[in-house]
Amino acid sequence: MKNLLSVIILLLLGFNSKGQTSVEAKEGTISYVTSQSVYVKFESTENIAVGDTLFTVKEQKKTPILVVKELSSISCVCTPISSKQLSVNDVVTTTIKTNQTTIPTEIVVTPIPVVVVEKANSDTVKKDLPTQPRQNVSGRISVSSYSNFSNISDFSQRIRYNLSLNVQNIGNSKLSAETYISFAHKINEWNDVQADIFNALKIYSLSVNYAFNKNNSVWLGRKINPRLSNVGAIDGLQYETKFKSFTTGIFAGTRPDYMNYGFNANLLQYGGYFGHDYTNKNGGNTQTSVAFVEQTNNGNTDRRFAYLQHSNTLVKNLSFFGSVEFDLFNKVREISGTDTAYVKSSSPNLSNLYVSLRYRVIRQLTLSISYSARQNIVYYETYKSIIDQLLEQASMQGYMFQVNVRPMKNMTIGANVGYRYCKPDPRPTKNLYSYLTYSNLPWINASATLSATFMETSYLSGNIYSLGLSRDLIPGKVYGGIGYRYVNYKFVSAETPLVQNMAELNLTWRILKKLSLSANYEGTFEKGTNYDRIYVNLTQRF
Repeated sequence: MKNLLSVIILLLLGFNSKGQTSVEAKEGTISYVTSQSVYVKFESTENIAVGDTLFTVKEQKKTPILVVKELSSISCVCTPISSKQLSVNDVVTTTIKTNQTTIPTEIVVTPIPVVVVEKANSDTVKKDLPTQPRQNVSGRISVSSYSNFSNISDFSQRIRYNLSLNVQNIGNSKLSAETYISFAHKINEWNDVQADIFNALKIYSLSVNYAFNKNNSVWLGRKINPRLSNVGAIDGLQYETKFKSFTTGIFAGTRPDYMNYGFNANLLQYGGYFGHDYTNKNGGNTQTSVAFVEQTNNGNTDRRFAYLQHSNTLVKNLSFFGSVEFDLFNKVREISGTDTAYVKSSSPNLSNLYVSLRYRVIRQLTLSISYSARQNIVYYETYKSIIDQLLEQASMQGYMFQVNVRPMKNMTIGANVGYRYCKPDPRPTKNLYSYLTYSNLPWINASATLSATFMETSYLSGNIYSLGLSRDLIPGKVYGGIGYRYVNYKFVSAETPLVQNMAELNLTWRILKKLSLSANYEGTFEKGTNYDRIYVNLTQRF
């Protein structure tokens, strides 16, 4: 291992190519969305740095949508900078760079203007206009291996196959389809797959769409609706119609099974939504949507709720996002002597609230603050056995403050401060994460990130310090990185702290334009114990 690390360090120091290289834009897929962050998965995150802006593309226009906050070898944790509602499987892209580690000089929150060209002859325009929808196919297929071994436990390996496919206008028709399927299993544990195929097979999306015209369309199958992201996947029928700046839609179907994410005909759900979008001449926009949802289990109401979401960027350099969720079906516990009964109630009960503000003070300084308050989501039929426990738990509230500063061309400094509390907890949770990223380091032409995390929860306190170094080993072909983390946890219930030294090594090889191979090693070393993990991924895009 020492020899291997020595070779990698020599490579990082040795391949110091001077001059500028153009790096093409990369496409990524949103894999998970929370109220505060968006997770984006790439084939690899080579040439992506903390502070980079990710875009959506529509009709050849790029709209800034996310800013990269944290990086791993194949994924990014991002902060939204636009009012556009995002959902799992949405595609985002980086932008073309000169010097792959250069951080954008500013974060723009308005759509890129349309370029005005010289007026063309009317006959030529008519000739160039498409007479029918054109088929467009995009997707990727990958196979991954996760291996774990240590000096105190047996070797284990997990294999995962992923297929993501999006076909717009099949055969130049009005019919489209999309799917995202994963199949994962452990070596020598095939019995779990034979017992239930959905222990391994996860269908996150599998649906077809028919567009009657540009304003009316219908979806059939499993799909997460961007305007109903809090509902999750819907197995069934979804219909949407638009009129100018207004959008309405309805849906009916079932929820995925809560145990294995398979199909469950007993979990019927239905509802509708209404939305309004507005964009002013300066590019600022607002988006408002409200939804009503009824979810059942074996014909009985499991949950009924209303959801309101609003985003606003009408004020220059200021972005607002807010969402609120009300449960409209509740069961109130009443105790009479030794008997306990639950009485149904339809009075609104706040179950989730999230608001955030983001302000770009100057070109090099951005501030953001957010507040969240949430209750446990209660499905009264599904969680019958633990309903008392769920109802007794108090709401969790939290604040987060974030600052990003770019004091010089190649340097970005940032910090996140979080505070969360719940009445039953003996003490609130506090955390501080700060980082410094410097791109194009002298002599080695690499990007370095130094970070520190300080945390305190109800059961532990600790610190994490890390340093990462990455660069092109062979420009455009091989990208590599090394990293080190020091972890020190002190548990309330234990006298001896947990100290870990963690090393990371990753390589990405771009075999062909759309074929890439990546490998990542991570080792955790404790006193007398070591844990090793190896991740290998082969991805083909098409």
